[in-house]
Amino acid sequence: MEGLKTAGSPGPLPFLSQVRETAEMIKIGHSVFALPFALGSMALAMRAEGRWSLRTALWVVVCAVAARTAAMAQNRLLDARLDAANPRTASRALPAGRVTRGFVLALVLGSCAIFVAAAGQLNRLCLLLSPAVLLVLLTYPYAKRFTALCHVWLGVSLGLSPLGAWVAVRGSFDGFLTPLLLGGAVALWTAGFDLIYACQDVAHDRGAGLFSGPARLGVARALRLSAALHALCLALLALVYGANPDVSWLYGAGLLAAGALLLYEHGIVRPDDLSRVNTAFFTLNGLVSLVLGGLTIADALL
Repeated sequence: MEGLKTAGSPGPLPFLSQVRETAEMIKIGHSVFALPFALGSMALAMRAEGRWSLRTALWVVVCAVAARTAAMAQNRLLDARLDAANPRTASRALPAGRVTRGFVLALVLGSCAIFVAAAGQLNRLCLLLSPAVLLVLLTYPYAKRFTALCHVWLGVSLGLSPLGAWVAVRGSFDGFLTPLLLGGAVALWTAGFDLIYACQDVAHDRGAGLFSGPARLGVARALRLSAALHALCLALLALVYGANPDVSWLYGAGLLAAGALLLYEHGIVRPDDLSRVNTAFFTLNGLVSLVLGGLTIADALL
């Protein structure tokens, strides 16, 4: 069975239309969440190495986009039936039958191949580590089926990006404290905002027997946990500042801006009012990544 279309569905779209639908379905533009942190880690590593490489930067971008595309397409593929049963997601391209399962599977496999090939263009260690990275990314959609730590699993998936970018530059684990702190911060930040996003689907997740945080803890407790995770994220980002004497006020300014954005995010989402979840999830977290990642890059360059 190629799709999940109902009797009234017009069926799969032409190939180019499926490409457009798939790009929207996996939110390709949301690569902005992890990519600036990966590039920030890369820039810090290049400064530590005393060399700058546009070639390395380009392959890091290819790796980051390919990895995220594979993970998101896999998530949509595995969750197609769950999405079809959820009124909020039933109109997505795959459950609505506008895109075929075969097309999405091809995207997963193609993105994995691009990721491994790009890792090989960076260095031997990146190539050797690429299957383990893909294992983490491609299995996270299963997590909500058996553990409420699914949000942490997603966080770890994105948190690998600063670590990978550091290895891409240095070809080793030398000076790994900085990317570990950045990766941990990204993992906590991601888990925190994913908890907020999951608050929209409490009724569906409970009915489907899924282990999302809000479904297990309730919305109020999930939002408090999200705030705690974001506080820990900021603490790790502050440790990055303390562990790098070369880091200047630019990074500090980015850290303060990120803290202000996260504070605002938690101010606009309440247990009795989830109407601004999308603003909190997409807009504000995109700004957190762009501002902090951008200023980290600028700090390393100046």
